[in-house]
Amino acid sequence: MSGYSEKTDNELLSEIKNNDKLAMNALIVRYRSTVEAIAAKYINSPLEMDDLIQEGMIGLLAAINSYNSEKGAKFVTYASRCINNSVQTALRKFSRMKDIPQSNLVTLEEDYFEGQVGLSAEDEYLAKESVSTLTEVLYEGLSRFENEVLRLYIVGCSYAEIADKLGKNPKAIDNAIQRIRKKLDGVTF
Repeated sequence: MSGYSEKTDNELLSEIKNNDKLAMNALIVRYRSTVEAIAAKYINSPLEMDDLIQEGMIGLLAAINSYNSEKGAKFVTYASRCINNSVQTALRKFSRMKDIPQSNLVTLEEDYFEGQVGLSAEDEYLAKESVSTLTEVLYEGLSRFENEVLRLYIVGCSYAEIADKLGKNPKAIDNAIQRIRKKLDGVTF
């Protein structure tokens, strides 16, 4: 991956469009500190720093997949805006969720398991990105069970809800999430 560090953002983006995973990793490594810096601006928010960084990474992946150099903006500017927007969207969603009575909520999984996925375009895009691209790039080291736990956790299910849906006890889910966190802490790009 050493040759990738000398390449420009546009060169890496071009290689990513040709499904070059090493170019994707190089660009993620290059912008990880930008994600962390933007997430740090929201340190006093109700979301944990890890959650803010995760949302920022989703924004970065969205930027990588949707950037168009012909629009005139540099990738760094576009990526920073996408990262910031992703974090702000997560904070707005969190704020709205706390104002909704829990009895009025219908989880994504209820719709999903009944064969009716009713997502907004934004949620569908984020779900696709977080499940496909993020899983492929960041979580290759997870078992099938850990991937399922992570998918349910990402969409906001509690440990008890995940345990119920997967037929496990909440302690098994907690253990799986702890393993996932350890594996993700060890991920290098």
